[in-house]
Amino acid sequence: MLATQLLSSAQLEVAAAILMNGGLVVLPTDTVYGVAALARNETAVAAIYRAKQRPASSALPVMVATAGQVDAIARPVPGFFQMAKAFWPGPLTLILPSRNTLPALVTAGQATVALRIPDHPLLLQLLRLVAVPLAVTSANLSGQPPARTAQEARTQLDGQVHAILDGGPAPGGQPSTILDLTPVRPRILRPGPITATQISSILPSQTAFQR
Repeated sequence: MLATQLLSSAQLEVAAAILMNGGLVVLPTDTVYGVAALARNETAVAAIYRAKQRPASSALPVMVATAGQVDAIARPVPGFFQMAKAFWPGPLTLILPSRNTLPALVTAGQATVALRIPDHPLLLQLLRLVAVPLAVTSANLSGQPPARTAQEARTQLDGQVHAILDGGPAPGGQPSTILDLTPVRPRILRPGPITATQISSILPSQTAFQR
């Protein structure tokens, strides 16, 4: 198992190869530690659910390297481009209508998909290396607190993943804000680092409210 805090380009390439071969990789994000798999690999996505003991009814967020990758996965709606320009890369997950190009397991059979560009250099480099979307969710057992360090993730998921990238403590320490852009009035489904006030400043005519 790969586990090191001093990550070289060669080690990131090993992690990318693991992902491309259907493996699971634990890595730091700008919020908390996550566990990643190729979003288009249904077998790998299923392995995330097993590793986390996560119910299949809970959809997985998807991370991309650039906003240009979004159109192949989701249909942009009013407000998307403004929010992406203002807060990506960053701790804001946006829910958009899905184009049904990902396995139904990723979206839990829903008509929407949750997307984000993370603001973490290691993860962005890895996303560029694989050049395809990754399903990334918090690296902890379902229902347990999110991992803020590689060791906390290892304690919960050791033996269930193929690599652990130790990039030091996750700088954010708090899961991303989740904003659903599919209703007429966007809804904050999970509060987080990006506040309702910040969101409303970008979408003044579509003031977000918390579910």
